[in-house]
Amino acid sequence: MTASAADGLFAGNRTTLAQYEARHFGWSVRDRVATITLNRPERKNPLTFESYAELRDLFRQLAYATDIKAVVFHGAGENFCSGGDVHEIIGPLIGLPMPELLMFTRMTGDLVKAMRHCPQPIIAAVDGVCAGAGAIVAMASDMRYGTARSKLAFLFTRVGLAGCDMGACAILPRIIGQGRASELLFTGRSASGEEGYAWGFYNRLCEPSELVADATKLAADMASGPTFAHGITKKMLHQEWNMGVDEAIEAEAQAQAICMATHDFERAYRAFAAKTRPVFEGD
Repeated sequence: MTASAADGLFAGNRTTLAQYEARHFGWSVRDRVATITLNRPERKNPLTFESYAELRDLFRQLAYATDIKAVVFHGAGENFCSGGDVHEIIGPLIGLPMPELLMFTRMTGDLVKAMRHCPQPIIAAVDGVCAGAGAIVAMASDMRYGTARSKLAFLFTRVGLAGCDMGACAILPRIIGQGRASELLFTGRSASGEEGYAWGFYNRLCEPSELVADATKLAADMASGPTFAHGITKKMLHQEWNMGVDEAIEAEAQAQAICMATHDFERAYRAFAAKTRPVFEGD
């Protein structure tokens, strides 16, 4: 296949998102780092039917974006996200029949799937309230920076629901352990920033005034690295949950061989030989 034929074959999938116009949240791109801002600070940045769906679709598009290499997810004001909007989501759900309720819960779960399957590292910058679906979004991110005043709560039992929402029973125990996850999912209580950091939910605690800048710096570091290889790392971290050790070692052998065929691998070697810093281009 010629290069021009390949370009034609893949043209329908490749996309650029720097000029994407978000309707239900803030969106900006700088130096290949995208920033998503939940921007309803007067309500502590709750999610709505529309923002759920748009976020799901955006993260699906990120799998094909050529100009985005890392993502920062945060909330406007002094809070991350208070979960699903009580009046715009929870109220209407009470009147829906079961088939439509299942459509909704599958749609919210699809947001987590899209976040886990997009190749870009996602860094959640969590300040203040991080509750319900907001806690799920932070959980579904690859890394999390918090603050001492962060309040993490999986509130589902408080509204008469199970803690098994949007993958929480699969993902949260892998981050903080089965016992701690069980406590949060059964009780719905808030965990402080210090608890979340000690448990491994947060990679780092930052000063509130520096939180987004610190998360953006981490994202920029990711964006300047071997981004194709980062996507492989994210894929294997997710995929190996369902593998035995032997299968995981074989899968990583195949994944690493793929990365060894990239130009970034060659660039790193030549930079090492020349005693310079490699400049990765993601190919």
